[in-house]
Amino acid sequence: MSGLRRTGLVLATAALLPAVVSPAVAGERGGLPPLDQVKVVTTEVATGLVRPVAMATAGDRILITEKRGTVRSFHPTDGLAADPVLDISDRVNSVANERGLLGIAPAHDFARTSQVYVTYTRLADGALTLSRVTLGDPSSEQVLLTQDHSRFSNHNGGQLAFGPDGYLYWSLGDGGSGGDPDANALNLGTLLGKILRIDVNRSCGELPYCVPQSNPFVHTAGARPEIWAYGLRNPWRFSFDRLDGSLWIADVGQGAFEEVNHARPFKGGVNYGWSCMEGPAVFNAARCTPDTDYTAPVFHYQTRVDGCAVIGGHVYRGLKHARLAFGTYIATDYCSANAWALRKNRDGTYTNARIGQFPAQVSSFGVDKFGELYVVTDRAGQVFRVDFERVS
Repeated sequence: MSGLRRTGLVLATAALLPAVVSPAVAGERGGLPPLDQVKVVTTEVATGLVRPVAMATAGDRILITEKRGTVRSFHPTDGLAADPVLDISDRVNSVANERGLLGIAPAHDFARTSQVYVTYTRLADGALTLSRVTLGDPSSEQVLLTQDHSRFSNHNGGQLAFGPDGYLYWSLGDGGSGGDPDANALNLGTLLGKILRIDVNRSCGELPYCVPQSNPFVHTAGARPEIWAYGLRNPWRFSFDRLDGSLWIADVGQGAFEEVNHARPFKGGVNYGWSCMEGPAVFNAARCTPDTDYTAPVFHYQTRVDGCAVIGGHVYRGLKHARLAFGTYIATDYCSANAWALRKNRDGTYTNARIGQFPAQVSSFGVDKFGELYVVTDRAGQVFRVDFERVS
């Protein structure tokens, strides 16, 4: 089906099928070993965080957000700084489990300005909030964009990242509860259940940002022009491949499937299907539109069998383990801690495998300036360096 799924072609038995995990063909990717000969290894390098939830590269440091509304600084050599570099906890609602300070992205001129973009759940009304603020100066905050999220506390999304086009991308969950009760994810009139793309380097009219004219729904009546992709349930973590600019999205499932999606560079307007689809199967047929193409995930696994919530990572582009994992996308699951590896094959198909275990309750991945991988754990508050070994 060439990556597309039409609802009339999905078998009713799909919900019963496990993920297909098969090793790569030896030598298929320019000498890389097949995935069943690669193992992930982690080493604790810092501890003392309080519910860390997001990581972002900032020069030679990694900035780590804590759910309560603080940002900590980690250096691969010097370790974790004792004091926060930013504290906006006075405006962050972190009471419910999925609310809090959820995303961070350093500005393009961070080295000069120390400005970052953050996304959080706002106190009082629960609105999802995107702001620009200078580290060390909470009073400098400028709110750029908000989305009401008052009805339910879960599915806040929250990832922030600059794309290869220089625009800022922001993921938002579908509004919460279960089953997307308000049908937000497929509704282009709301920002919920979407990934947005905006230009934060300029302002347009009364907006403190601009909408790129190349956004897919700029000229669609009734649609929010900020939308880049839609049909997502809770895209907790997404990332861009540093080499080819493609977009990898991990979308947390309802109860049957966790999924990973992959979009080629600069491909906007993609419909990932929720809540018509969940993973490879129809979830709510009443939400399906005849003759609509829903882009299928490139990888899925069964919720309650292989985990409970997918945690998206990055494509490894470091040098230390380039002979083992270069070009390999790494993800995990919050509950099972399975280490999942995906590679795109030359024919457009994907190979996936479980390559070991991460520590329990990984909440986010990060990379340093050299492209080496790190993870943080939620309740334990640890930072781990990620390495790879070859096994026979």
